[in-house]
Amino acid sequence: MAGTPGHRFEDRVREAVVEAALGTLDLDAKARLLSGQDTWTLPALPEIGLRSLVMSDGPIGVRGVHWSADDPSIALPSPTALAAAWDPELARRAGVLLAQEARRKGVHVLLAPTVNLHRSPLGGRHFEAYSEDPHLTGVIGSGYVNGVQSGGVGTTVKHFVANDAETDRFTVNNLVSPRALRELYLAPFEHIVENAHPWGVMTAYNSVNGTTMTEHRYLVNEVLRGEWGFDGCNVSDWTAARHTKNAVEGGLDAAMPGPDTVFGAPLAQAVRDGEIDESVVDDAVRNVLRLAARVGILDGAEPAVTDLPAPVDGPALAREIARRSFVLVRNERAALPLKPGTVALLGAAARDARVLGGGSATVFPDHVVSPLDGLTAALPDGTLSYAVGADPATELAVTGKEFALRAVCRDAAGETIGTTPLASGQIQWMGSDLPAGVTHEALHTVELTGSFTPRGSGPHTFGIKGAGAFTLTVDGITHFDDVQRPADDADPFEAFFGAPVPRAHPELVAGRPVDVSLTFVVALPAGIPMQVIAFALAHQEPQRDADELIAEAVEAARAADTAVVVVATTERVESEGFDRTDLALPGRQDDLVRAVAAANPNTVVVVNSGSPVELPWREEVAAVLLSWFPGQEAGDALADVLTGAHEPGGRLPTTWGSLADAPVTRVTPENGELPYTEGVFIGYRAWERHGRTPSYPFGHGLGYTEWTYEAVDADTTTVRVRVRNSGARAGREVVQVYLAPAEPDTPAGDRPARWLAGFAAVEAAPGETVEAVVELPHRAFEIWDETDNRWACVKGSYEIQVGRSIADRRITATISV
Repeated sequence: MAGTPGHRFEDRVREAVVEAALGTLDLDAKARLLSGQDTWTLPALPEIGLRSLVMSDGPIGVRGVHWSADDPSIALPSPTALAAAWDPELARRAGVLLAQEARRKGVHVLLAPTVNLHRSPLGGRHFEAYSEDPHLTGVIGSGYVNGVQSGGVGTTVKHFVANDAETDRFTVNNLVSPRALRELYLAPFEHIVENAHPWGVMTAYNSVNGTTMTEHRYLVNEVLRGEWGFDGCNVSDWTAARHTKNAVEGGLDAAMPGPDTVFGAPLAQAVRDGEIDESVVDDAVRNVLRLAARVGILDGAEPAVTDLPAPVDGPALAREIARRSFVLVRNERAALPLKPGTVALLGAAARDARVLGGGSATVFPDHVVSPLDGLTAALPDGTLSYAVGADPATELAVTGKEFALRAVCRDAAGETIGTTPLASGQIQWMGSDLPAGVTHEALHTVELTGSFTPRGSGPHTFGIKGAGAFTLTVDGITHFDDVQRPADDADPFEAFFGAPVPRAHPELVAGRPVDVSLTFVVALPAGIPMQVIAFALAHQEPQRDADELIAEAVEAARAADTAVVVVATTERVESEGFDRTDLALPGRQDDLVRAVAAANPNTVVVVNSGSPVELPWREEVAAVLLSWFPGQEAGDALADVLTGAHEPGGRLPTTWGSLADAPVTRVTPENGELPYTEGVFIGYRAWERHGRTPSYPFGHGLGYTEWTYEAVDADTTTVRVRVRNSGARAGREVVQVYLAPAEPDTPAGDRPARWLAGFAAVEAAPGETVEAVVELPHRAFEIWDETDNRWACVKGSYEIQVGRSIADRRITATISV
């Protein structure tokens, strides 16, 4: 473990190698090292035995530098799912697997985890973060970082700090009080620095209280490095670094991506001009070299990890995380697990599962198990029927497995210079992420070409996602040959996150394959200072009458013993690049659920979303199971839980409720500013403060057994809770400890009514009694004193409230501090 005598000696030896290497570099080499040489890497410096450091996106898989179908990645469940398991050891195991994946792909540093908070339910990227609660976020994030780094791969904990929404994310100035910053938004980062010693952090695009985070000297140099003792490398979010002097003096070590950044040649020139002291550059170089030494790419320095963990079975772990993350929020009349009989599986999302979120979290797994696949394999022959019912995709989506596509790269003379198979109709090549033999200098056009076998007859819609000159041909007919231009106010990454534009409506016949082709004339997207090729072919099936589809589903449900409806969000609802405008399920899915529930009282609804959605029919159905974005083994994990082979293990990491009742909803800046006027009251803290009742409270989750809380013994450091499995089958319980001050709203405090102070999971057989031990951090009794700018313990009487959720508190004890 870090801090042991052996490790301290190894750290000293490694530091000596770093200092020696630093001492041999001239100014130009040092400045060059701090600037990305392309999208994913820092340059090699052979004169000191330094190899090129490779970074890659996470957090649910390792993309690698080749983001294509011929280099697949394990796709784990979304971070919200990982947090829903309330198990730091499971998070550690996930990290071990991702380190294994990173090493396989030649990656040294994973650009993860995301530990921003679910400040408002409208945050479009919340599936990529853990929770609304800073303590739960810090604990799960620490497990993740410890796991990744135990495999010799670095992490960059992101996005430091207050990057809690997507609207105007490149320019927004978030106005956050010192107390809210410390108690909420900085808290997960602080916990991870203390408990996992991350080798990197990523600073965000946004500003905090007037200063952009890549230049925030106070929060980076004084708080992160000074107070907390962080000794890792500070990497900018991609294109976030804007000013040479302000960035390096503000504590930024590496400006990504390259080759054109504010560091490199501009940094060397600024030193020569006397604008920047070279010692400041040396500090940044030292941090980069330390990271390189830790991951084993600096000659003479022993890597921080020499004994790698045992290999991990990726698909098996993905399946385990998924089933342990599923949250059963309602289970009337013991509708789950399924009883013997026939099952009607309904919903387009049951056939075409959404297993991950949009944006930087996207990877290409080598297979995906849909709910239809999983239940077909798990249930007896002849007992499962399927109907579409309703489709969440109300607009075009990137083409999927029904298309057989490849990319053909050609030069200006039209000669083929490279090809690669594609898992979907999406091209996202950044920097050197090109097919073998292809260079940006030679590349003139990229053609997506292949065949498509329609599932239905009628008018199919084809579209284009991206900006530039395109030619779209379907079944030998050219439907579009022109330039597609972005909106004036488009996000610079619009080609990644924007909506497809419909361009063709050919009549096709079910089962008859047709040729398709989309050719793009390569051009650098405006506003992105890196080599990027990003566009997509999109498609939508003929739109059948929605009422007819629902009627078919209702007939199937009426004929079955149990109806299982899978509802979902889409990439146009939850993705990086934009926030949500509402919490409604897209399309006619709510109508489908209500109609099916009226026809079959044993209706089970599986909600396939990465973060909260409104469930207006929740009291009309027998059971509701939240599956998040469940990763590549989604269907098998779902079958495990529905059939009762495994218990749903999840508890809510975030409050679920209606948008009308949600206390914090503002994510859109005015005049470039977004004030966090709610202070420390977000999530369950705000729901309780405003006296509002959510659909399902923080921490809620049912299993397949019952638990009795028998006794609690507590002092200021430790809470011991005795619980008994009073049900009929073995199970796992997450014992949650909340701290409630006797006077929460005193002038000295103005504190929430209660907050999560700790938790522990226990397992027990039927009738067995076990003890959960929860350690209380001293910070749980402290607030940030804005007058003295320090942490202050609030003395007095506290009630230790122990239970199954913040709203289901079973047993209490009183302590004094």
